[in-house]
Amino acid sequence: MKTPRILPVLFLLTTVPSLMAADGDGSTLTWHAHSLMLALGYMLLFAVIGILAAIAGYKLFDKCTPGELHKEIIENKNLAAAMIGAAVIIGVCIIIAAAMIG
Repeated sequence: MKTPRILPVLFLLTTVPSLMAADGDGSTLTWHAHSLMLALGYMLLFAVIGILAAIAGYKLFDKCTPGELHKEIIENKNLAAAMIGAAVIIGVCIIIAAAMIG
């Protein structure tokens, strides 16, 4: 029996609050890393979430448009379709990066 792909994402999302570091008074939480390992953990967490969101955005765009974009790119080697797919992925990544910067 295969494990669903969503389980690792749910695990990361449920463990994020425990990874967050508290400010000096302990009343507010912040994403600022206080050690190298915490910074690397945040980087990996955001990279995984960002990649999954970019893939989901591409798949959603493919579902919302007529035809099959992936099939058009792979089988028919349509360069224009590949450029549209790349633009969608870059657009989603820009939105994700802006959300991470805050």
